[in-house]
Amino acid sequence: NLISKFGDLHGVLNASLNELHSIAGISHNTDIAIRAMRAAGLRLLKQDVVGRPVLTSWQRLIDYCQAAMANEKNEQFRIIFLNKRNEVISDEVQQTGTVDHTPAYPREIVKRALELGATALIMVHNHPSGDPTPSDADIKMTKQVIQAAGSFDITIHDHLIISRNGYTSFKTE
Repeated sequence: NLISKFGDLHGVLNASLNELHSIAGISHNTDIAIRAMRAAGLRLLKQDVVGRPVLTSWQRLIDYCQAAMANEKNEQFRIIFLNKRNEVISDEVQQTGTVDHTPAYPREIVKRALELGATALIMVHNHPSGDPTPSDADIKMTKQVIQAAGSFDITIHDHLIISRNGYTSFKTE
């Protein structure tokens, strides 16, 4: 019933409490089990990314970001901070916004990178609409972060926009 309602396992694992409880037979314990499966899956995917050179395992990073963000109802702005060997030292959600906007502040991004001793970063945010096309605001903000980070020799490897229908890489575009 869950698969037919939500389309696939990814849809089930990302369903809201209200959506799950609308299915006959879904109890509080079932909900906890589903949440635990999602958390375990994300942890496994994150484990394949953190502490490893991310640029040589790009698809693993995309898979992790898709699982973590593609079905979120509101926009999230996440930063993946990297050390000199391009290994992930931290993955942090910086902001959570509305269904079509989340603020990102270049100053705060650079400040956090300096606090962590990061020499590079990858910006990631999701588009709950399903369309991973960058907006004009996305492009403008990316340029601002690149400029601010450049003053401190912090490399911006990419800005990814994640959606349930795919992703866009600013670097590729």
